[in-house]
Amino acid sequence: MTRDLPHRRLNRLTGEWVLVSPQRMKRPWQGERKAVGTAERRSHDADCYLCPGNARVGGAANPDYSGTFVFPNDFPALLDDSAPAMDGGVLREEPARGEARVICYSPDHSQTLARLDDAGRRAVIDGWCALSAELGERWAHVQIFENKGAMMGASSPHPHGQVWAGDFVPSIADREDDCQRAYHGEHGAVLLDAVAAAEDAAGARVVVSNDHWLAVVPHWAAWPFETLVTARGDVRRLEDLDGAGRGALAELLGQLLPAYDALFDTDFPYSMGWHGAPHGAGEDSGHWRLHAHFLPPLLRSAEIRKHMVGFELLAETQRDLTPEAAAQRLREVLA
Repeated sequence: MTRDLPHRRLNRLTGEWVLVSPQRMKRPWQGERKAVGTAERRSHDADCYLCPGNARVGGAANPDYSGTFVFPNDFPALLDDSAPAMDGGVLREEPARGEARVICYSPDHSQTLARLDDAGRRAVIDGWCALSAELGERWAHVQIFENKGAMMGASSPHPHGQVWAGDFVPSIADREDDCQRAYHGEHGAVLLDAVAAAEDAAGARVVVSNDHWLAVVPHWAAWPFETLVTARGDVRRLEDLDGAGRGALAELLGQLLPAYDALFDTDFPYSMGWHGAPHGAGEDSGHWRLHAHFLPPLLRSAEIRKHMVGFELLAETQRDLTPEAAAQRLREVLA
């Protein structure tokens, strides 16, 4: 098959190309292996600064919370104050203001988004939606994300995510806005609706779907088991989701995330994040469709990860495992 030979695929959301080299999956591996963690799962850890009742590093004490818990990040990347603009000709700086919060998904230290039940996941989703609506009233862009696992730089194993809101639209979201706007202008249709229709028709990259959501290993996926979760219908931001859409998302994540864990029999690490229409765009957002990116690093086993190095850093993103093969493997272990 020609798909077994090297080729490039276009990321329609960013306009960037991905080199796919399926034949490289046959190469032997003598590179880095990360030992799988086997720590005992405890519902409360006295040394965890996110568990209920414990003191955080900054000195504040967490309340004895019983559901989700949101608080201002003790070490925020964005502040309400900023350095001034600087135009030094070829060297340029501009102010960057904002705020950051942490959302604890559960008081139970042993949980993950994958292990929560649908009601627990629904509470997290409701929290995401509320934060997007609240912070979007003050800031141009609201970035909700999660780094899961030490491999992805998570500073705590407690189930939690982050929200960074700022007075600027970050580079990746800005590129996605440009590409979606250009497609809408040329075709009079929403780009991700067209992508969803094409993926539904092809089927090979679909992992799980329902009436409100589609989860695929996208045609242009860069990470080995990357997935794109996109809303069906005119949903532009998290706060646009109605009760049915939120419930369906909880159910879909309850299938997708345990499949990740089952793939290599490990708590699958990832970075994930939501992309919705920038709040600063106001009503000029008809070209947008709400979606989330799950970007997990594991490649061949729980011990072997994909590194973005060499050619990827200096030339172009490259992957060995095809998106079709990755989707098939995830379907095979669906809960």
